[in-house]
Amino acid sequence: MLFSQVIGQQNVKHQLLSAVTNQRTSHAMLFLAPQGAGGLALALAFTQFLVCENKQETDACGKCSACIKARQYIHPDIHFSYPVIPRKAGDKPLSTDYVAEWREFIAQQPYGSTYDWLQFIGAENKQGNITAHECQDIIRKLNLKSFESEFKILLMWMPEYLGNEGNRLLKLIEEPPANTIFILVAENQEQILATILSRLQLIRINPLPVNDIKEALIERNGANEQRARQVATIASGNYREALYLLQHTDSDYHEMLRAWLNCIFLQNRQAQQEWVEMISSAKIGRENQKQFLRYFINVLEHTIRLQFMDAGQLGFSPEEVDFAQKLQKLANIQQVEQIMQILDDAYYHIERNANGKILFHALSIKLQYIFKQMPLPISA
Repeated sequence: MLFSQVIGQQNVKHQLLSAVTNQRTSHAMLFLAPQGAGGLALALAFTQFLVCENKQETDACGKCSACIKARQYIHPDIHFSYPVIPRKAGDKPLSTDYVAEWREFIAQQPYGSTYDWLQFIGAENKQGNITAHECQDIIRKLNLKSFESEFKILLMWMPEYLGNEGNRLLKLIEEPPANTIFILVAENQEQILATILSRLQLIRINPLPVNDIKEALIERNGANEQRARQVATIASGNYREALYLLQHTDSDYHEMLRAWLNCIFLQNRQAQQEWVEMISSAKIGRENQKQFLRYFINVLEHTIRLQFMDAGQLGFSPEEVDFAQKLQKLANIQQVEQIMQILDDAYYHIERNANGKILFHALSIKLQYIFKQMPLPISA
């Protein structure tokens, strides 16, 4: 993978390129990235840049023999480690047992999650692990001489799945063979062994900005600008989540929200009943209901930001900005906080299989009370 294929993250790219150019590359690094921000994609691009035989100023050349092998994930000096499951009872699984599946997975889903990976290899409800047997295999491989490149590289994805057996790697990390580089890609720093964490250079990777996700959805997935903007706003910096939303939902949340609030303000009970029937139908589904609530929360956040920021910085369409400005006149900050709280509560209950029809009826009533600045009815 090339750096140019990684979405956004220009600051991290510059940091990595500068380290190589100035010969200050750490031998053990932790790429700490929230899900869908591109931690694995950046690590793949960095490993290709390290082995490239004709490095350019801002990227690998993409054409040399090393780049071709790295792009196909078959370079003999780039080793991968990741959570796996036994194929049958009693097995001591290694990452290399799943190498064909791994190459296919990262080619298709470089922004995928561990859940995606474990489902990809048919784990179902089984727990993935990076085992003691795997640690021994890593030690064996990294003590061999490099085949083609100046470097030997271990890219470990999700070291959170490495238990106390990971302490077997400490000596190798502390005193690695010459030109050996460890790149660990993680999401949760607290779940990594403290003994390993203390020996790594931390590289923090931030969630992706809305505009970066929006542009990627348009350019890579053919989404129209309005849909891409809505999805990017809801995805909260997670490109994997944005892709899921784009592929599995076709609802226009802006129009759904406008219709709902019109029913509430006009006190049109028949239209409100029809809206509740629509949002709670099987066609919409629970995931769509959750994303709609997240979209509403984002709109409310923007009504507050509009008091302090230029509208062009929000990432909303002109229609959405206009809607947020109107909403700002209808609800003060205290009311907005109340609404956000009941929406958060509703999201929680949808995740726990609440009845959608009852839930959205109750939400409609609560919104009427809040907009009229009346005390909320006591919940049962």
